[in-house]
Amino acid sequence: MARILVVEDNALNIKLFCDLLAAHGHDARPVTDSRIALEEAKGFRPHLVITDIQLPYVSGLELIRSIRQEPELADVPIMAVTAYAGQGDDDRIRAAGAQAYVSKPISVARFVQEVSALLPKEAPVA
Repeated sequence: MARILVVEDNALNIKLFCDLLAAHGHDARPVTDSRIALEEAKGFRPHLVITDIQLPYVSGLELIRSIRQEPELADVPIMAVTAYAGQGDDDRIRAAGAQAYVSKPISVARFVQEVSALLPKEAPVA
């Protein structure tokens, strides 16, 4: 079972993402406050981080950069999710350190496909 940290401030989105991940055999940990997301990641030791970009307090881009600076988290794949898919967003998100980017509203099939592609092959998946 892969451990996936989900950072999202919208209650409906976090439920959808966590339910989808659980249905595919993953252990999804929701974090609704971006101010504690980095500490949660350190304790949870996820195989993948999924984060919204438009978060209050600490933006998703700031969070991605912070994760990349932590030695024990630096290699964890990150998937960004955002409703604001403007020109240049993909480049900015990847430059911050994310490997994938999915726009909202999400396509369930694309979301699941991206998650599968990002999980390390050694991560146990049910």
